[in-house]
Amino acid sequence: MASFVPSSFNDAWEKGKGQFNEYKKPVTNLFKNDQGATKLNDGAADGYQSGSAPTNQTHNNHEYDNSKLQVHSNPILRFIETTKLAKCRKRWQLAVLANIGFLIVFGIRCNFGAAKNHMFKNYTDPWGRKHIHEFNWTREELSVMESSFFYGYLVTQIPAGFLAAKLFGIGIGIGSTLNIFLPYGFKSKSDTLVAVIQIVQGLAQGFCYPAMHGVWRYWAPPLERSKLATTAFTGSYAGAVLGLPLSAFLVSYVSWGSPFYLYGFCGMIWTILWFFLSFEKPAYHPTISQEEKKFIEDAIGHVSSSHPTLKSIPWKAILTSKPVWAIIVANFARSWTFYLLLQNQLTYMKEALGMRINDSGLVAALPHAVMGLIVLFGGQLADYLRSNKILSTTAVRKIFNCGGFGGEAAFMLIVAYTNKESTAIIALILAVGCSGFAISGFNVNHLDIAPRYAAILMGFSNGIGTLAGLTCPFVTEYFTANGAHGWTKVFLLASLIHFTGVTFYAVYASGELQDWAEPKEEEEPWNQQGGNTATGLLKNNGTTGYGTAKQESLGMTPIAGSGTQDNLGRNMTMAPAGTNPFAPAWDDGSSSQVAANPHYQDW
Repeated sequence: MASFVPSSFNDAWEKGKGQFNEYKKPVTNLFKNDQGATKLNDGAADGYQSGSAPTNQTHNNHEYDNSKLQVHSNPILRFIETTKLAKCRKRWQLAVLANIGFLIVFGIRCNFGAAKNHMFKNYTDPWGRKHIHEFNWTREELSVMESSFFYGYLVTQIPAGFLAAKLFGIGIGIGSTLNIFLPYGFKSKSDTLVAVIQIVQGLAQGFCYPAMHGVWRYWAPPLERSKLATTAFTGSYAGAVLGLPLSAFLVSYVSWGSPFYLYGFCGMIWTILWFFLSFEKPAYHPTISQEEKKFIEDAIGHVSSSHPTLKSIPWKAILTSKPVWAIIVANFARSWTFYLLLQNQLTYMKEALGMRINDSGLVAALPHAVMGLIVLFGGQLADYLRSNKILSTTAVRKIFNCGGFGGEAAFMLIVAYTNKESTAIIALILAVGCSGFAISGFNVNHLDIAPRYAAILMGFSNGIGTLAGLTCPFVTEYFTANGAHGWTKVFLLASLIHFTGVTFYAVYASGELQDWAEPKEEEEPWNQQGGNTATGLLKNNGTTGYGTAKQESLGMTPIAGSGTQDNLGRNMTMAPAGTNPFAPAWDDGSSSQVAANPHYQDW
């Protein structure tokens, strides 16, 4: 143990600096035993193995280096590997874990909207007891405190694109911890303290979306981008589905502060799981099968192993790119309605439709539940159309985005001009449900046009979209200040914004890799396997194999029976063209897919 204690300040500084420089690698590296370790080459495992000879074990139909598992692993990962979850392919484990993270993040954003209705107004609880409001804040002051979250959220959007994937976990962890302190801020009756906590929460959660796009840069094969990304991002809408009724229930039956505590503690638990189970690249994952790792790396192809820097990013090309601005306009349009409903849907149902808050939570969740289902279905359908070459990537993105936005805009007009409760609820469900198709349009489009800069573009477009969250509370408060009839203007404006998004995206969007997004020749590819691998063939043909357009033009599928060998020297037969894109994420070796396709396990 004494050898691990720094003998001087300089020793401590050097050890700390060395750990900081390893931020791109999993945090679980901090728990590895480095004694007698020798580093492997990137093509084999991109990690460390002990000095003893490795022993290969088979676990749930996956082969991996046992010594590597011992070095990189942790108690939580080892426990997961003993359960049925180990049969799920690692990229899908990552998508599901990210889904739960987004569910918590957006559930947190429902807390304020539910609690504020019991803060500054007298109310009657479900047992018929009348309560005097605890705070004397005006609607304007509450709007300032609520929107202050987005001041912080806006600041960290673009910087998040430069940082490692672990920032996704850090963002949710800090935001959840601060959520626990929000009730104290309210009880102090200091609107300044509440605003400061909200701003810092926004700063932390601003890392989430861009960081996840950075994850998919290395983990999502091009023809699975829609499925993986929409699976992860569906958590945003599932967060509203669960958060709206749960927050309303807790506020009504427990206290206005209870949803803040519940989501805060859940977020802290999730953060621990994320740090122990997620890895930035497939090569860093100690229990991923060689087949899955090879499939992902060969499908993605030439990706620079270095992270983009301020100097290397083609800012002028990005800022003058019409496809980029098509994504930005679409992001702003979708963000406007999303934040409008997330922050004010319960208030709308109470003021315009006369519903009680303890009765409206489940009804308010219905539109987001329908949207979540459509997002998942849309992601599967979009990749099916692309992988079977029924439609081009550009056509898929435009049809899904413009169709979804057009339907949402039309039904928002009905919400604006109806006074009937049932009509308004049905129109809201159909409007938000239609927008679920748009997620397979603009929200995945960053990975099509510039996968190397996807996290940067997501931060840029989501930052502009955040302006909707900043301005929407003030506009809504202005329109509704003089009575419930102001909600007509609120939803009419939302409809017009969506029609603008439809027009702009239809004219300028693209699904093709942009010239300025091509990896430079001097940049080091992350997968430098030569020989007869799929990546090597693409490089030898003078094609980077990185963008959607390039890969689709080559069929994206290696020739069956090509005799490719993996990193352990085993012969592999790659999946033939036309493989079912709906192949399940669970690889238990007994599914009908395996029976129908003998090459399936090579995936």
